Amino acid sequence: MTESPTQSDPSAATEHSLEDSPLLFDNVSIAFHGAPVLDSVSFRVRPGETRILLGPAGVGKSVLLKLANGLLRPDSGKIFLFGQEITSMPERLLLALRTRTGMVFQESALFDSLTVRDNVGYQLIQRNTPDETIDRRVHRALTFVELDHTFDMFPSSLSGGMRRRVAIARAIIDKPDLILYDSPTGGLDPVTSHTINELVVKERDVYKTPAILVTHRLQDAFTMVTHRFDAQANQMVALPEGQIDPMTTFLVLHKGKLVFDGPTDQLLASQDPFLKDFLA
Repeated sequence: MTESPTQSDPSAATEHSLEDSPLLFDNVSIAFHGAPVLDSVSFRVRPGETRILLGPAGVGKSVLLKLANGLLRPDSGKIFLFGQEITSMPERLLLALRTRTGMVFQESALFDSLTVRDNVGYQLIQRNTPDETIDRRVHRALTFVELDHTFDMFPSSLSGGMRRRVAIARAIIDKPDLILYDSPTGGLDPVTSHTINELVVKERDVYKTPAILVTHRLQDAFTMVTHRFDAQANQMVALPEGQIDPMTTFLVLHKGKLVFDGPTDQLLASQDPFLKDFLA
């Protein structure tokens, strides 16, 4: 595979570096009903790195996340999750890897018939974890998102922003090795979106979990790279002017191709006509 200026070459990785990369796509393609969605996409997520995935609506961002978690299988190429190729892995083996991945779905995807406690602790319940352990870990996750008081409530009594925060608590309860955020601020007002962004930054800076974050909001993306979480103040604060978070980097999809893979400064300096127009 030939390396381009905007797309890294994961196929050149050594076995050791594969094991060190929570997620790696190597020449991955997928089509639906003959229409290509992703075409020869290659990138990696490194330890402690947050990749912000941008692109126009319908370009395949959510499809990429489903491929990353093994919910979809590519037509060609290879995907490595925690150093193991999942492209053709049997479902029973893939399930074990999925437990190491936290997923925040669009629109939260909570079970309305279950309490917040049972939604957040769902995976633990499925593994027959003792109730006392479930309660303790659910309380810890809800405290992280500042919603411990919702423990016995049902999702129908929560606001949209609170439901997203519960979804984040569910994603982090098992202290995952990778988090996939699918448009966590989609459809939310600016104030609530700020709260969700703050939680994502908090998770990044406190637990340093590698992540991919899909968003269509450039403001959210650049909030991520220009802010950090201040543990003493218990809030997100702006980095000094001119500084950016070095472990938050960008991926940009366009017409099925990965047209950018790199840090913030290179993205902003790009002379590519599509990127300049997209960022304008």
